[in-house]
Amino acid sequence: MKKKLIIFGSGQIAQLAHFYFCTDSSYEVVAFTVDPAFLTEPTVYGLPIVPFDQVADLYPASDHEMFVALSYSKLNALRAEKFEAAKAMGYTLASYLSSKATYLSQNAPGQNCFILEDNTIQPFVTIGDNITLWSGNHIGHHSVIGDHCFIASHVVISGGVTIGDYCFVGVNATLRDHITIGERCVLGAGSLILSNAEPNGVYIGSASERSKIPSSRLKNL
Repeated sequence: MKKKLIIFGSGQIAQLAHFYFCTDSSYEVVAFTVDPAFLTEPTVYGLPIVPFDQVADLYPASDHEMFVALSYSKLNALRAEKFEAAKAMGYTLASYLSSKATYLSQNAPGQNCFILEDNTIQPFVTIGDNITLWSGNHIGHHSVIGDHCFIASHVVISGGVTIGDYCFVGVNATLRDHITIGERCVLGAGSLILSNAEPNGVYIGSASERSKIPSSRLKNL
């Protein structure tokens, strides 16, 4: 029998969570929940959307789990806030691990993790609570990812890296081995991190600039 799941949120990430949990997990999604101020429609995908302040009465934590499907808004703080609120209500926070991910670590991921397809997680990796690993990342051996982080697609985290809580790592970022990323760091898309990053740091990759030569003058294209 499948476990019953409530998804917090109704936006695009919640819709994706519904897809992944319904097609590739041992969970049955039975309802969505949002804060009362954001309750603008009664259903989504034919399932009820209920106010968060009433969800425990309608779908008790004794026989339901919850997944908080929010983005990295406010450097993951909003997702962390709802994660803690759901735990305070007594809910177990479900994690999704794609069957198309390669998960070789002996350490299971924490609660409320969202690990999508084509991630490679090597042996001895530790993944904390409330972590999003979007598609196609490499998490090197003996690395540690703290709580409430969001790692976008095609990130390379080399072996022995420690990432602090509440970090955001953008697409195609590369982190060399055996460095420490302090908490609440933002590593922008395409950034190359070769040494330790102090807490609250912002690291921006180099953006491409438009060439002075127009495409019409490129003879080989």
